[in-house]
Amino acid sequence: MSKRNEWSLMKICTLSYLIILFDLLSLVTTTSLWAEQISLSKLELFNIRQDSGTPRAGRAVDNKPLRIGQVPFADGVSTHANSRCDILLAGAATRFHAFVGVDAEEDGFNGAVVFHLYGDNKVLYNSGIIRGGEGPKEVSVPLTGIKRLILSATSADPDTRRADVDWAAATIDYSKQTPQIVPVPVPTPYVLTPKPLSQPKINGAKIVGVHPGHPFLYTIAATGDRPISFAAHGLPTGLMLDERVGRITGSVTQPGKYKVHVTAANAHGTASRDLEIVVGNTIALTPALGWDPYNAFSIHVTQDTIRTQATAFVKSGLINHGFTYINIDDTWAQKPGSNDPYLGGCGRDINGNLLPNRNFSNITGLIDYVHSLGLKVGIYLSPGPLTCQSLIGSYKHELQDATLIAKWGIDYLKYDYCSYSEIEPNPSVDSRKYPYKLMGTFLESQPRDIYYALCEYGLSEVQKWGASVHGNSWRTTNDITDTWENMAGIGFNQAALAPYAGPGHWNDPDMLVVGWVGWGNARPTRLTPDEQYTHISLWSLLSAPLLIGCDLTRLDDFTLNLLTNDEVIDIDQDPLGKPVSRVVQHGSLEVWEKDLADGSKAVGLFNRRMFNATVSVSWEELGITGPQMVHDVWRQADLGQFDDQFSVKVPWHGVRLIKVSPLKGSRNLRRNGPQITQSRL
Repeated sequence: MSKRNEWSLMKICTLSYLIILFDLLSLVTTTSLWAEQISLSKLELFNIRQDSGTPRAGRAVDNKPLRIGQVPFADGVSTHANSRCDILLAGAATRFHAFVGVDAEEDGFNGAVVFHLYGDNKVLYNSGIIRGGEGPKEVSVPLTGIKRLILSATSADPDTRRADVDWAAATIDYSKQTPQIVPVPVPTPYVLTPKPLSQPKINGAKIVGVHPGHPFLYTIAATGDRPISFAAHGLPTGLMLDERVGRITGSVTQPGKYKVHVTAANAHGTASRDLEIVVGNTIALTPALGWDPYNAFSIHVTQDTIRTQATAFVKSGLINHGFTYINIDDTWAQKPGSNDPYLGGCGRDINGNLLPNRNFSNITGLIDYVHSLGLKVGIYLSPGPLTCQSLIGSYKHELQDATLIAKWGIDYLKYDYCSYSEIEPNPSVDSRKYPYKLMGTFLESQPRDIYYALCEYGLSEVQKWGASVHGNSWRTTNDITDTWENMAGIGFNQAALAPYAGPGHWNDPDMLVVGWVGWGNARPTRLTPDEQYTHISLWSLLSAPLLIGCDLTRLDDFTLNLLTNDEVIDIDQDPLGKPVSRVVQHGSLEVWEKDLADGSKAVGLFNRRMFNATVSVSWEELGITGPQMVHDVWRQADLGQFDDQFSVKVPWHGVRLIKVSPLKGSRNLRRNGPQITQSRL
């Protein structure tokens, strides 16, 4: 080789070395001078969304040291599952690293959680089920190019309400742009219910019960342009119809089942439907539909409040969808020993009769006004000496109070346990039943029907004996609040109680928390739009009383959409009154089904996770065979024929409510009833 060639080769090698050295120096410079690392605990934790409580940095949710299994950690973030943390990376991060697990405080609760990492809507990591007591699981996920990272911790056991989790020693490697935790996006309210048509449509319950000889009041619920004229063919002797307003009144002495053909006509057309009037020993053949002031106004309520809300009830059109009751909750009576000029008083007159307080000085006039609207009226009492708000109770005056409220024209009684615990501090089941049976017996002896709502908070397994004390519904839980954890924790834990519900007697998981609520400090509900759809769908599948709890003067289009979807209400009011069943439980994805009187099934596909997911149900899981027509209940639209299963993407904390019907000429075949299907996430 010539010297010239040797020199050329040397120059090429030298240049190559220089390029490699430059690349190495660039890499070192980039990683050493530009790459940074930040702890998750240093970011904006207030933007983390979780079902309850507050995320905590450096400590467990209960403020104890972070510990997963037997391993302590000095740094990290602890949240309550379910939780979701959205982190804006803008493509500037390179790696996420952490140790995850159920916090050690959960060892005795057998918490079961699944951790997910999502990057730009793709699954980056799935921990599988991690249970309380297990050691930490290391997570190391590359993030190059990812713009938005989601950290999710989801309970794998939907019936376990407490599950605290740790993202221990969690860090993000990044360059140039610091990661930021941003608020979880919540959709603006969206309306699914189609607007009522101009032509008439008859809505509400298809069956109603009344005792022989008792006053009967039924307003035919109908939408469509007014004026509407009504007709009813086949009314039993003793009943009459006001054709202008569709109000059936009177009384029937002869027991029996009467099929009445009801029509409604306006300038755009005519609608008709059958109504079955059952004159016998059972009322409340469908769950109560109405309104109660407590969730909106708490104790700050007067007769003017009730009158205003009743007027708004009619003006908003709720009456045209079958809603019937306007209830008066606590604080209408007098408060013994109080100096309050409006509430104070001795509670009873010299004859022992209940006395309304000054805020309800003309309570009989109020009751008459509500009746004049075609609505029914409810009131509140307690079996104890005092009510929950320390107003006079019914203790030792049960017959007198039942007689008085019947004389006033009351149609519904909420009987709230409260201070009876002072009479029976350590009650047995029988002693818990006693005051309810006593009042129930006296209500049954009155010359009018009074829907009897037991408010016993699910103590002593009230679902097993509520009907035996003449109860028409019974609270199965403590008071509801407008958080996902509370509402979902109540609703999704009703499955075991469902077999005790049926015509005349219903489980009551408490009032609705949509619209403007606040318990005296009115504000919009804290439930997201999807959570509100879940709330109404689940309560309807449960055949629960639908008692609206919001300020009716602040109803917006979205809340009316929730409350006036007649196909959803029909599921709640289905005359079959068949219990709902949870037939699929894939972690936090669940499917509930309810048999309907027309041979179809109402099916709720629920996503209890904090991210969107696909929920599926097979006809085998529903106990049916053959091709089925699937109908979207909220949208009131057919989705088409499906041969053996149905799958749909459901938003986080959301629902898809469908109706599954056999095609014409075929029928559903049940094989030993639906069985719950469980699987790991």
